Amino acid sequence: MATEEKKDKSVAIWATFRDSSAAVKTILAGVLLSKLGGFLNVFIVLYLTYRGYSDTEASYALGAYGAGGVAGVLLGGTLADRLGARTATILGMGGTAVLTAALLYLPSYPTLVVAIVLASLMAQLYRPAAASLLSELTSGSSQVVVFGMYRWCLNVGAMLAPMVGLGLYHLDGENYTLLFWGEAVIALAYAVVAAAVLPRRVTTDPTEPAQAEEESTAGGYRAMLGDRRYVLYLTATLFNAIIYVQYLSTLPLDVEAHDLDLFWYTAAVSLNGFMVIAFELPLTKVTQQWRTKVTVGLSFALVGLGVALYGMPMGAAVIIGATLVWTLGEIIGGPAVFAHPATAGPAHLRSRYIGAFQFMHALGTAIGPVLGGLLFVRIGHDVWPLLGVIGLAAAGLGVAAIRTPAATKTEPTDEVAAQPADA
Repeated sequence: MATEEKKDKSVAIWATFRDSSAAVKTILAGVLLSKLGGFLNVFIVLYLTYRGYSDTEASYALGAYGAGGVAGVLLGGTLADRLGARTATILGMGGTAVLTAALLYLPSYPTLVVAIVLASLMAQLYRPAAASLLSELTSGSSQVVVFGMYRWCLNVGAMLAPMVGLGLYHLDGENYTLLFWGEAVIALAYAVVAAAVLPRRVTTDPTEPAQAEEESTAGGYRAMLGDRRYVLYLTATLFNAIIYVQYLSTLPLDVEAHDLDLFWYTAAVSLNGFMVIAFELPLTKVTQQWRTKVTVGLSFALVGLGVALYGMPMGAAVIIGATLVWTLGEIIGGPAVFAHPATAGPAHLRSRYIGAFQFMHALGTAIGPVLGGLLFVRIGHDVWPLLGVIGLAAAGLGVAAIRTPAATKTEPTDEVAAQPADA
């Protein structure tokens, strides 16, 4: 019975993908390919030390890469609103291709760092654009499932990217030429396909006054910040991201402090990746029927609870068990959390809402390791209940931020879905 039910969910998910427009399929394939080719951050430190720069200089460059990515998702929302999602995607992927290949030929450390920042920034421009266009081209009832596919593509690409990069590195005789050119070619290919398939910028409501366009370019993020409920949602996103990233930063420190075998830590990380890829998308067919308020609140609460459970006497069972709890929160709420920004505000500010959400998520994952590390140095193993409280605060803010199920607030028009690439 359970097998048949799982099969029915898989069939329904496939049907949603099959019935999607060519543009939606292109976006999802492009997200997977761009993430699959996004192995620059994995190899940038090794490449710089290979070029003769110090470990400190390589670390600064990696930090610059992270800063460029955070700025990129925010700028991506602006460009998607002003230029359209198609143009922003072409610009971002084209720029990524040029800058990534250029890293092989730039002669000095300052020019390399500038190129690394710009390459990271360009590589992130497509994300708000892709999410915005997915929302425009997808009916309200399918939004959560499609954003589940979006997250699945991101997760699979992130999992396979280091292996693809390592394969190119060894294929080139432990050199970096093929690796960087490989990433550049993947980005350029996505730009070409996006230019051919994605629809040009369209107006969802032809009768809408010109003021909407003016607000989308002049008001921008300032108008979005006037939405107090959405500001609460952004705060909840920041808190949740800070807590979520602790398994990559503070947890290994605690495992090492307790002299535990690192096998259990790596097993927990692998378990998380497997569960997200294997179960998040099928479970979405169930969770999309829930109210968004419930899904987001439960997701954030389980992440906070799972992190707090690391505060029990540290051992293999605690590491695996706590990871299972917060992973359940991730797979329950991930698609809904990502889908909500696309319908939380006015249609002409959709990309700004999405860009702000992705910026806060990226910011949380950037400052989370620093905050967790500082707290761990001061209070040691007792850090986990404190982090859990922050996670529960994220849940409370998330519930307060959502008035109604996001999918009922806006629907794409037939004109958008049917708009050809060369319109």
